[in-house]
Order: sequence, then structure tokens, then C-alpha cells
Amino acid sequence: MALLKQGIHPSTSPLLLLSIFIVPLIVEAQSLVQPKYDGFVYKNKPASTDTIIIEAFFDPVCPDSRDAWPPLKQAVHHYTQASVSLIVHTFPLPYHDNAFVTSRALHIVNNINSSATYKLLEIFFNDQERFYNAQTLNNSRASVVNQVTQVAAKAVGKTHLSAIRTGFLDRKTDLATRSSFKYGCSRGVYGTPFFFVNGFLLPDGGSPMDYNKWRSIIDPLVGKSKA
Repeated sequence: MALLKQGIHPSTSPLLLLSIFIVPLIVEAQSLVQPKYDGFVYKNKPASTDTIIIEAFFDPVCPDSRDAWPPLKQAVHHYTQASVSLIVHTFPLPYHDNAFVTSRALHIVNNINSSATYKLLEIFFNDQERFYNAQTLNNSRASVVNQVTQVAAKAVGKTHLSAIRTGFLDRKTDLATRSSFKYGCSRGVYGTPFFFVNGFLLPDGGSPMDYNKWRSIIDPLVGKSKA
């Protein structure tokens, strides 16, 4: 009866009905596929399946993401680049007012100079409080974007200030930031930080892990990969 109310004739074949509902889903899925893998590769070293691949989902204005970064960075530095690869994905949480604009800044800077992306991430982490909800409550969106632009220039240099401003007007950077969020959702991410190792989700998502915990996870895998 519901189908009839929607204007579908009772004699419509089941196959046609199936296509009516499935085809739009396929088109939507295809539109989400990006030309290259999402995320920022640490030290510009392409992630290889010959290495242990760590993927982290961070929100630049999330305190737990901030606290999770130093031990993860320390752990990655402990191993050779031939052993471990790291990719960070932005996942702007909707209840952090400035998560999207700071995440977008990372995409913009990555386009200008990919060597400066992690520098900007650390700048955001070190000066995170200025972009908390309460601190920018009475600021206009334009004012916040200007503040973020000035911070981003610290990572790539003042000479790129114009390019950063242009980046915030470029729809491609907006779509790239949205795509990263959608990608996280497709992986089951619902908070930050979230971590995957070789494609497998680590438990306790949304909480930082200390250096020793990272070592306890990665050491056995490095040993097995060399065996």
C-alpha cells in the first residue's frame, strides 16, 4: 500500500523496484570516491603495504587528539620509515565550533607545501585553547577564518598568506574537508582520536594512547614482518 501511495503501479516488476531504490545508492557511493587516498602522510613518505600502516583520525581542536599526538609521534620515530608508515585524517567533530575551519586549513596548507602540514597541526595543538567554543563565541565566522589564516601562515610562511586566503574561497578545499569527515564515518569513526593499524580498528576509540601502549602494539608486528 505504501508503494501505491508513492505512485508505483502494482504491476511493477520486483527487479524494477529494486533498481529504483538501489541505483541512487550506487551513484551516491561513486560520488564519494576520491581520486587519491584520504589523509596526510607523515614525512611525505608514501604508505606502503610493506610497512605497518598506522592511521589516526584527529580533530585539530580536540584536547584528546592533542594529547594523543606526542606519544604517537614518539612511537613512529622509534621505528625506521621502512617499518612504519603514518597517515593522519582530519575528522572535525560537529560539537567543536572551529573544527571544520582548522581542518580545512590543514588541507589548504597541504596543497601549498605538504612538508608544512604536520607543522600546522602541531601549531593548532599547542595553541588550541584560542579556538575553543567559548573563546570564539562572540566572533564572526570571517574573524575566525582570519585568525586561522594567520596561524596557518606560521607554518608555510607569510609569503603564502594570499594563497591561504584564496584556499578558503576554493570549493575544492571545502569538499576535501567534507570528504575526510565522510571517509571517517565510512570507517566507523565517531570521535577523536581513533586509530587503525593495518586497517584494523584499535579499541578505546576517543582516548589517547601512551608511548608504551604503542610499543606494545607495534613491536610484535615489526617482529612478525621481519620473520
